[in-house]
Amino acid sequence: MKKRIILVLALLVVVAWAFLPKVVQADVEWKVIKSLDLKAAPLDVAPSMDGQRLFVLTPGEILVYSIPEGKITDHIPVDKEFDRIVSLPRGDALSISSNSKKLVQVIMLETIYKIDVSGLPFKGPKEAPVTIAIYDDYQ
Repeated sequence: MKKRIILVLALLVVVAWAFLPKVVQADVEWKVIKSLDLKAAPLDVAPSMDGQRLFVLTPGEILVYSIPEGKITDHIPVDKEFDRIVSLPRGDALSISSNSKKLVQVIMLETIYKIDVSGLPFKGPKEAPVTIAIYDDYQ
């Protein structure tokens, strides 16, 4: 009888061991792909919702880093009191806030594309502030 109990207990231990989650150890490989040497210490960082830009909040400005271009492409001046930044879900807006001033601002972003029209036919003055480019295919 004792042998059967011991055998049943041993069988239960083997079955239980088979269903226990296995501990798996995996290594993580990583590498630094870009380091930004900034003039001022960053206060906060927020990625754009499309993953194409990184917004770095420093005292007095937001640096816009373009991931595809690998460089800072724009500077947005802000009050030096702001210390936090968040990308909003709609993708074209940022929220910046300040604990000391108890202030929140929403910044709308609008991308302006520069199109080289030199040597192309155009109407109107060459120094016009707005250029409307029309691409047409007659086929």
